[in-house]
Amino acid sequence: MKKPVLNFVINTIMALTMAGIIGIGFLIEFTLISGQKRKLLFGENVELYFMGMNRHEWGSIHLILGYIIIGLLFVHIFLHWNIVKSVYKKIIHRPLLNKLIGFFFAFICLVLILLPLFIKPEIKTTKNGSHEKFKIEHLKK
Repeated sequence: MKKPVLNFVINTIMALTMAGIIGIGFLIEFTLISGQKRKLLFGENVELYFMGMNRHEWGSIHLILGYIIIGLLFVHIFLHWNIVKSVYKKIIHRPLLNKLIGFFFAFICLVLILLPLFIKPEIKTTKNGSHEKFKIEHLKK
């Protein structure tokens, strides 16, 4: 396959994957609402489904699509690496500064990617209804 055709195919798949990620994110946030909002709107013991799947199952698909887009992004960068290097060298002329900024950028990306793996959640117990006022006001917005 010629490189322009391969680029077009990868970019098209990336665009469709991103559209799926965004759409499922909207579905989870606004249609298959969380337990607190769901309880206020529909009462106790209600689970919402779309196409036979609840928000957690759609969340799994959302995550899988995220993994796919990451993989496609790496392929995309690999195929365009010479362009990336060329433009980067034109923007930052000094070789030492060029390397320092590149290292700093890579470090920040790595921290943003790996940090969530090391975070321990804060656990709080709540009394029944203690956040009721906030929940109702939040839903009105």
